Amino acid sequence: MSETVTVPEQNPPAASDDDGVPARRGSRRPTGPEAFTTWVEQRCGADPGVRAALRRGAGKDLDRVPSMHRFVARWLPTGAEDDVQRAYYTVAAMIAAQRRTQYTVPSPVSADAGTEAEDGAVEAGAAPAAGEASDGGVEARADGGAADARRRSWQSLGRSFAQAVTAGGMRESSAETRLNLLSRQSVDGLHRHLPGAVRQLREAGAPVDWAQLLVDLARWRRYGGEVKRRWLQDFYRERYRSGVRAALDADDAEGVDVGVGK
Repeated sequence: MSETVTVPEQNPPAASDDDGVPARRGSRRPTGPEAFTTWVEQRCGADPGVRAALRRGAGKDLDRVPSMHRFVARWLPTGAEDDVQRAYYTVAAMIAAQRRTQYTVPSPVSADAGTEAEDGAVEAGAAPAAGEASDGGVEARADGGAADARRRSWQSLGRSFAQAVTAGGMRESSAETRLNLLSRQSVDGLHRHLPGAVRQLREAGAPVDWAQLLVDLARWRRYGGEVKRRWLQDFYRERYRSGVRAALDADDAEGVDVGVGK
C-alpha cells in the first residue's frame, strides 16, 4: 500500500452571507477537496465577480493573491502546509479560468429553485461522519477512495489527456509530450505549467477531476514519483482501451457491411 499525506484537521467553512452554499440548521458544513472544488464550480458559474477574483490568482504565489483569500481561506485544513494551501489556490484559479459554459456542476442558486436548490448544493459534498478523521480529504483520495462507496470514481490527469485524444481535440503525440513535460517538473514548475495544460484539456472537451488534481498537487513534493507513474499508466491504459473499442467498432461495422452486401 502506498504512503499517504496526512493533512491536519480541517475546520468546516464558516457561514457567510456571500457563501452561496448555506448550511442546514444543526448540520456540519461539507469539507475536503471534493466539497471545495464543487463549491468553486458552483460559485464561478453563478457569480462572474467570484470567477474574476479567483482567475486573477492563476500562476501566482500565495502571497500575491489577495483577491482569492476571501473565498479560499475558509476551506483550508487547519495548520495546512504550504504545498496543501497552494494546491487549493491553484486548482481554484484553474476552475475559474474555464469558460462559463464549461462548468459541469449546476449553479447552487437559480431563479426558480430557491432554498431547495441551495440545500442540494450542500449535499453535493459529504462532510466527514462523526468520529471519522477529517484530513482535508487528501488521504482518502490518495488511495483512490475505494473503501468509500459514497465517493464517485476519480480519474487522474493522465486519463484526461487520453480522453482529449479520443475526443479528437488533441494529437496523441502532443498529449504524450505535454504529459511527460508535466511529469518532469518540480513543484514550482508544475504550478507554472499546469494551468496552460489544463486549459488545453478543457478546450479539447476532456473532463478534469479537480478534487483528484488538488490531491496530486498537494502530494507532489514527497510522492511525486507515485503520482507521475499513475498519470502515465492511466494515459497508456486509457489509450489502449480506446484502441480496443475502436477495433471492435470497426469489426462490427464491417460485419454489418458484409451482411448488407449479401
